[in-house]
Amino acid sequence: MTYVIAEPCIDLKDKTCVDVCPVDCIYETERMLVIDAGECIDCGACEPECPVEAIYPEDALPEKWLAFVHVNAVWTDGGAEAVAAALQSVNGHG
Repeated sequence: MTYVIAEPCIDLKDKTCVDVCPVDCIYETERMLVIDAGECIDCGACEPECPVEAIYPEDALPEKWLAFVHVNAVWTDGGAEAVAAALQSVNGHG
């Protein structure tokens, strides 16, 4: 299990979660922050720090935001451009 940053982060990007992450696995893209699942150690430090409740364990992500598992995952191989493209495929966020 890893953590996922979902829709509430779009265009907000409060970086409190970045400050508390012990492994620096949270990255800023043009419209939102994402978590690199390969670097995340599942410590959960970021989740309670998010002021808009955008961070969830993958297995607890609300169904309406399941597409954000993919949005976060594409960071690993494609960086910010891949995240932007993935966001375009999520209804209403292109």
